[in-house]
Amino acid sequence: MERKGFDELLFEFFLVMVRCMLHNGLWFILKSIISYVLGKKEFFSFMHVIHTIFVFLLLLLTLPLCLVICITIVCVSGFPIIFQQKRIGYKGKVFTMYKFRTMNIDSEKLQAKYKKKNEANGPVFKIYNDPRFTGVGKFLSHTGLDELPQLWNILLGDMALFGPRPLPVSESCKLKQWQRKRYEVKPGIISPWVLEGYHRQTFDEWMRNDCQYVQQKNVWYDTKLFFASCVFMMKLLAYEGIKR
Repeated sequence: MERKGFDELLFEFFLVMVRCMLHNGLWFILKSIISYVLGKKEFFSFMHVIHTIFVFLLLLLTLPLCLVICITIVCVSGFPIIFQQKRIGYKGKVFTMYKFRTMNIDSEKLQAKYKKKNEANGPVFKIYNDPRFTGVGKFLSHTGLDELPQLWNILLGDMALFGPRPLPVSESCKLKQWQRKRYEVKPGIISPWVLEGYHRQTFDEWMRNDCQYVQQKNVWYDTKLFFASCVFMMKLLAYEGIKR
């Protein structure tokens, strides 16, 4: 039996991904519409149905870009392509969040080694130019393209397009009581904290920003955030492109 070439296998993998997303995504949309019509509490508004359809279309539109990112990650640093981590979501629920892998495979074990380089205060760990980044990981992280797999988290019901960024379990357990207000809404891919210069804010300012979002959250505010994030993404891509 003749062995298939890499390009043929890659094409088949791409088709399987499309079929899977079409099947699961369309079923989730149908489920949302039926639940809305029947008045189910978990799908309480017409806007939720619109939101789900929009995210599903966004997922389909970004598939070619995701495929390019997948190939690049494999060529630069091998497998795995996706990084999975337990995060805290709506009402303190633990869920698995997905990202494109931007760091070395043993990055979590190396965190203690770079503890002194931590640029964030509070219980979080962040280094802008993290030495654990892979060759392409720094670009993906700084442009936010590593977050694209979280569109799938939205279809699974664990996240929303807009909301506070979900924290790892180990960091979430150290939050103060007033900071836990952020759990009153689903965590999101797009957060005002990111758009307002997250590297310039202290941890408490970040948490206040999240709590303020929870109080102000509505359709128009989220629409404003969407357009602001589009502009922000273009600036990031242009800036990172110039740097390279």
